Amino acid sequence: MKLVKPSLEWKEQHKVYMEEWGSARMVPSSMDLSGFHTYEDYLDTLDERAKGKTPWVPSSHYFLVNNDHQIVGMVDIRHELNEFLRTIGGHIGYGILPSERNKGYATYLLKEALNKCKELHINQVLITCDEDNIGSTKVILNNGGVEDDLFITEEGQMRRRFWISVKES
Repeated sequence: MKLVKPSLEWKEQHKVYMEEWGSARMVPSSMDLSGFHTYEDYLDTLDERAKGKTPWVPSSHYFLVNNDHQIVGMVDIRHELNEFLRTIGGHIGYGILPSERNKGYATYLLKEALNKCKELHINQVLITCDEDNIGSTKVILNNGGVEDDLFITEEGQMRRRFWISVKES
């Protein structure tokens, strides 16, 4: 297992990944290919986001690739927080293919994402999830998450908020 940056090498695998999600809300949404004319346009947009040259905060994106060279998950690491991310989105958004869940991939993915946060000098990492997302809650707690106040969106959706301290070594 390893994290890899999106590149042309992963174009076909990324499409397969998207097909499995179908019409379900894909997480993280930054990995959604809809709205892009070409895969190169998508990669250019990720590049711009990484440099903070878009309306979004600077962010890094990775695929979680298994030993069979298949994408099983994705992660978006936001380098800083704006008001929306402070309450709802957090520093890290991640997702595992529905067919690959309950295999420990999410716990591993978050652990590796936290290592990337350490490299980015993000010492306090905020991660959020829907109140009823028991699987994500377990993953966050397994990676040292300490629960903060619950946030209720304007739509009445409850978001659990967790902080994880990462120390530079």
